[in-house]
Amino acid sequence: MKSNGNSVISLEDVLNAVVPDGLDGPLPPVHAWNPQNSKDIAMEIRADGSWWHEGSKIKRERLVKLFSRILRKDDDGEIYLVTPYEKVIVHVEDAPFVAIRVDRVGQAGREQVLAFTTNLGDVVTANADLPIRVETDPVTQEPSPHILVRDRLEAKLSRPVFYELAEMAEAYEGRAGQLGVWSHGHFFELGPAA
Repeated sequence: MKSNGNSVISLEDVLNAVVPDGLDGPLPPVHAWNPQNSKDIAMEIRADGSWWHEGSKIKRERLVKLFSRILRKDDDGEIYLVTPYEKVIVHVEDAPFVAIRVDRVGQAGREQVLAFTTNLGDVVTANADLPIRVETDPVTQEPSPHILVRDRLEAKLSRPVFYELAEMAEAYEGRAGQLGVWSHGHFFELGPAA
């Protein structure tokens, strides 16, 4: 990629510039970057969480994890890979992350904390700022559960994780017939008790 008319920057150089601390450091400030250049290079994240570029699966896990750290969902609803130099549209079938594990911390009930691990190693705890939401398809009645990971980017809960939540579910007196789970003192509805 060209950074200006005189030099060529490799993708690795760009990633090292925007994520100098690698996978363990703080997330880069993608919210503060406003590059003028935007392009579509046929980058996609499929519903299973796999990353693809021009029809080929990206198999380098380190590269996918680095890409995931520079994702941003803008006001237009599009998800982009963002660097200080440009942003690239990422076509997302469902959500950019998949929650592959849930752990309960503390005693079951109002005081418990639910921690979710994504396919890319992010760990988030459900709370008022990072809620669990479940939409139900009006035709198939199939639930579609998600948790907010960061800045409008969500993880779809894998089927085993959703089943674990369903096993933890309890009725809440606030809405008759609804089951849900507690985390950080907040109740998140999963669906009807039928």
